[in-house]
Amino acid sequence: MEIKVLGTGCSKCKKLEAAVQEAVAKTGVAAQVTKVTDIQEIMSFGVMSTPALVIDGSVKSSGRVLSVNDVAALIEGAAN
Repeated sequence: MEIKVLGTGCSKCKKLEAAVQEAVAKTGVAAQVTKVTDIQEIMSFGVMSTPALVIDGSVKSSGRVLSVNDVAALIEGAAN
Protein backbone atom coordinates (compact mmCIF):
# COMPACT_ATOMS: atom_id res chain seq x y z
CA MET A 1 0.00 0.00 0.00
CA GLU A 2 1.26 3.45 -0.88
CA ILE A 3 0.21 6.35 1.36
CA LYS A 4 1.07 9.97 0.60
CA VAL A 5 0.64 12.94 2.89
CA LEU A 6 0.37 16.07 0.78
CA GLY A 7 1.38 19.36 2.35
CA THR A 8 3.94 22.12 2.30
CA GLY A 9 5.16 21.56 5.85
CA CYS A 10 2.63 23.46 7.95
CA SER A 11 1.76 22.30 11.47
CA LYS A 12 -1.45 20.64 10.29
CA CYS A 13 0.48 18.71 7.65
CA LYS A 14 2.92 17.49 10.29
CA LYS A 15 0.03 16.42 12.55
CA LEU A 16 -1.56 14.42 9.73
CA GLU A 17 1.77 12.78 8.91
CA ALA A 18 2.18 11.75 12.56
CA ALA A 19 -1.39 10.39 12.64
CA VAL A 20 -0.69 8.37 9.48
CA GLN A 21 2.50 6.88 10.92
CA GLU A 22 0.64 5.93 14.11
CA ALA A 23 -2.31 4.48 12.17
CA VAL A 24 0.00 2.35 10.00
CA ALA A 25 1.63 0.96 13.14
CA LYS A 26 -1.77 0.39 14.76
CA THR A 27 -3.25 -1.48 11.79
CA GLY A 28 -0.14 -3.49 11.00
CA VAL A 29 -0.68 -2.95 7.27
CA ALA A 30 2.47 -2.98 5.16
CA ALA A 31 2.58 0.54 3.76
CA GLN A 32 5.08 2.94 2.31
CA VAL A 33 4.41 6.43 3.66
CA THR A 34 5.80 9.42 1.79
CA LYS A 35 5.51 13.15 2.39
CA VAL A 36 4.88 15.22 -0.73
CA THR A 37 5.81 18.90 -0.46
CA ASP A 38 6.14 19.79 -4.15
CA ILE A 39 3.22 22.08 -5.01
CA GLN A 40 3.06 20.83 -8.61
CA GLU A 41 2.77 17.21 -7.47
CA ILE A 42 0.14 18.17 -4.88
CA MET A 43 -1.87 19.96 -7.56
CA SER A 44 -1.58 16.91 -9.87
CA PHE A 45 -3.92 15.13 -7.43
CA GLY A 46 -6.48 17.92 -7.79
CA VAL A 47 -5.95 18.97 -4.18
CA MET A 48 -6.50 22.65 -3.52
CA SER A 49 -6.20 22.63 0.28
CA THR A 50 -3.74 20.79 2.45
CA PRO A 51 -3.10 18.64 4.33
CA ALA A 52 -4.37 15.85 2.14
CA LEU A 53 -4.20 12.07 2.39
CA VAL A 54 -3.76 9.85 -0.67
CA ILE A 55 -4.00 6.06 -0.41
CA ASP A 56 -2.99 4.02 -3.46
CA GLY A 57 -3.46 7.02 -5.75
CA SER A 58 -6.91 7.98 -4.45
CA VAL A 59 -7.45 11.20 -2.46
CA LYS A 60 -9.19 10.20 0.78
CA SER A 61 -9.12 13.53 2.62
CA SER A 62 -8.25 17.14 1.90
CA GLY A 63 -8.07 20.29 3.99
CA ARG A 64 -8.31 18.74 7.45
CA VAL A 65 -6.34 16.78 10.00
CA LEU A 66 -7.78 13.31 10.52
CA SER A 67 -7.58 11.45 13.81
CA VAL A 68 -5.49 8.29 14.10
CA ASN A 69 -8.70 6.24 14.21
CA ASP A 70 -10.05 7.92 11.06
CA VAL A 71 -6.80 7.25 9.20
CA ALA A 72 -6.75 3.65 10.45
CA ALA A 73 -10.30 3.12 9.16
CA LEU A 74 -9.32 4.47 5.72
CA ILE A 75 -6.24 2.24 5.63
CA GLU A 76 -8.23 -0.84 6.62
CA GLY A 77 -10.92 0.00 4.05
CA ALA A 78 -8.31 0.34 1.30
CA ALA A 79 -6.61 -2.91 2.34
CA ASN A 80 -9.81 -4.93 1.93
